[in-house]
Amino acid sequence: MYEIEATANVLVMTGQGKASIDRRPLEVAPAAPASIATEPPILAGKSDESVESVLVRSVLAGDRDMFGRLYELYAPLVHGVLLARMPRSEVEDVVQDIFLHALRKLHTLRDANAFGPWIAMIARNRAVDYYRRSRETVEITDDIRGTDKQESKAAEILELIRSLPEAYRETLVLRLVEGMTGPEIAARTGLTAASVRVNLHRGMKLLREKLGFTEGV
Repeated sequence: MYEIEATANVLVMTGQGKASIDRRPLEVAPAAPASIATEPPILAGKSDESVESVLVRSVLAGDRDMFGRLYELYAPLVHGVLLARMPRSEVEDVVQDIFLHALRKLHTLRDANAFGPWIAMIARNRAVDYYRRSRETVEITDDIRGTDKQESKAAEILELIRSLPEAYRETLVLRLVEGMTGPEIAARTGLTAASVRVNLHRGMKLLREKLGFTEGV
């Protein structure tokens, strides 16, 4: 377990964790003044209503500032989904594009509680589109390789994670790189807690084997 924790530290310390996400405010054009009755404050929503649902309702009612809250909550998820599939140099701009696209299409979201799975699917589709448009093989290791020894190690680890089955690599990136807990991953992606545990357990086992860690250490 120590080696896995060290692995996470290497990834985060080299700028591939939460600190790597572009934290500049998402630039959203202000909505035109609306005559809609003002929504209640965000904390005044129904007790059985999720935070995501309240935020989505507020944005659709004209409060664009609440979309910034959605961005803060879900940027790590989108960043992790993309990082598990795309060269790191492309990820930051695509995260911004995805959220702007989500804002434009938010009215098509049928279930306000499903914002996480919805935007995660947009990210996965965008990663697929990226490779369809590229028309050339992208060597991920060339993109993230650094001259610093620790950065090179992080690049090697990330390459190994990307070689795992899709479900495992996405969950591992969210856990090790983005620093999300198992319950957070389940809540954001719409997966069951059991599925996340299985993905993490099996993914960690495969990663340990690829890293040459001995079972039981």
